[in-house]
Amino acid sequence: METYKDLKLAVLIDADNVPYSNVKEMFEEIAKYGTPTFKRIYADWTKPTVSGWKKVLLENAITPIQQYSYSTGKNASDSALIIDAMDILYTGKVDGFCIVSSDSDFTRLATRLREAGMKVIGIGEKKTLNPFITACDKFIYIEILKAGAAAPIENDSKETSAQAPAHTNKPLNKIDPEIIKLLTDSIADLADEDGWTFLGELGNLMLKKKPDFDSRNYGFPKMLALIRSINKFEIDERETGKRNVKHIYIRKRIVINNNSSKKKGGHN
Repeated sequence: METYKDLKLAVLIDADNVPYSNVKEMFEEIAKYGTPTFKRIYADWTKPTVSGWKKVLLENAITPIQQYSYSTGKNASDSALIIDAMDILYTGKVDGFCIVSSDSDFTRLATRLREAGMKVIGIGEKKTLNPFITACDKFIYIEILKAGAAAPIENDSKETSAQAPAHTNKPLNKIDPEIIKLLTDSIADLADEDGWTFLGELGNLMLKKKPDFDSRNYGFPKMLALIRSINKFEIDERETGKRNVKHIYIRKRIVINNNSSKKKGGHN
């Protein structure tokens, strides 16, 4: 099962396109996937619009990169971030990148880094356009970090029904037919002969199909709670021999047609 926890990450922040109010929660989230070895933030620090970041930089040991705006309407910080990302890539000192921005101009950068074998995690606001989201291995919405951090979905295979409350704060998305179909199709793609799918593998496949998939987007702290709420799937918690650790398997609920048990030709 794929894991991110040992990655050495370069965290590159576009100060013009993300708020500074949730930086603490953001780095707590990043710590679940790896260790930030580079922490840089890009802006024209002479502008009053980014003044709120200055205190945050000291508290989180983030290196500010000054980039003057040479012309109106152009974001010079984007170019500086991209150049630094490529320089860091060629040092060979990192396993992945975390690009913190809501700007879809970084789509090509994310694609190029993945072509080079890097893991790419995006963090941005809900307004982020889909091309940048799909260019990342995983995309996390800043809004869900306000509710407090939860474990990454690849660890859901160990959770039990006694863990974690079923609901968190107000969801960003509704559980619609599209997400139910995505779950159903993904379970079918991975199912064994009896229809069972390991929850950890399901989480990884969901991310590959939909990089911004996260149970917290739907108001649930973990994926298992989300699946339980849909009530269309069976859940099997299997003992592993280790204390308080179970492997969770999912399959589509089998509906028994009562009409099949009725006798044919039911006329008296």
